[in-house]
Amino acid sequence: KNKNIWRYLRDVVSAFLFVSAYSQEEMTFIDNSVFSNPERSPSVFHHDEHNEKAEIEECNTCHHVYENGKLIEDESSEDQRCSDCHELKASDNKPALMKAYHTNCKECHMKEKKGPVMCGECHQK
Repeated sequence: KNKNIWRYLRDVVSAFLFVSAYSQEEMTFIDNSVFSNPERSPSVFHHDEHNEKAEIEECNTCHHVYENGKLIEDESSEDQRCSDCHELKASDNKPALMKAYHTNCKECHMKEKKGPVMCGECHQK
């Protein structure tokens, strides 16, 4: 029962933080509200701080757009949530939402040889 209370409180706090983040610049967590029963806490993510450290200037570095299975180089999806394109389960040659998050973030971190790649490094309690 206590576990459910803590999950509820975590979800309420997460929702509050997400709703109070009016823009990606103020973002502090990755929105996980589409997951009905997440196993882990939302990933800590400070959007501007991340991009400054990583020297990312183009939004489409992370916010990609695919059309007919091909990456559209000059297009960006920063005005959308990941869940607008990725569903909870894989469909239409698109990875499931959780896999999309992990692939986009972890693969870049591994390629650049910096940034978190272990679960607890992003999903902090």
